[in-house]
Amino acid sequence: MIGKILIGRVEKIAFPDLGGNILHARIDTGAKTSSIWASETEEVDAGLRVRFMAPGHDVYEDEIIFPHYDRVCISSSMGHKQLRYRIKMPIVMQKRRIMATFTLADRSSQTYPVLIGRSTLHGKFIVDVQLGSPLVEAEKRRLKELQAHIKEEHI
Repeated sequence: MIGKILIGRVEKIAFPDLGGNILHARIDTGAKTSSIWASETEEVDAGLRVRFMAPGHDVYEDEIIFPHYDRVCISSSMGHKQLRYRIKMPIVMQKRRIMATFTLADRSSQTYPVLIGRSTLHGKFIVDVQLGSPLVEAEKRRLKELQAHIKEEHI
């Protein structure tokens, strides 16, 4: 058995099924389930057709049909419930290839298009929040957007 690998709060993750593209993922030990930004989903005879990210993104042109999928109800930390598709696909994180389960979500308003939760991390990784590859400028922009939004609500 391979030992646990130390990772940070943001990691670069390769997606072999998406042409090997590398995406920044937020590591969230508070979330049970991992999720990835899916901009288009459609049930077809062969399975679930998925297009990831948005036009202009490197991964957007990649379209995958997942023959095996299901739907699950996800509860947010705020108690909101949402029905989402769930798929499995391989990822490579810190040179370790694993099969990960993802729910498909609109993460267009998030800094990171991928969120890795506990179910993917369990038994394989240890998280040190001082490590990783955060997108510092993107995080600062997102924080300013949120602060402006809060300020507008209180006017």
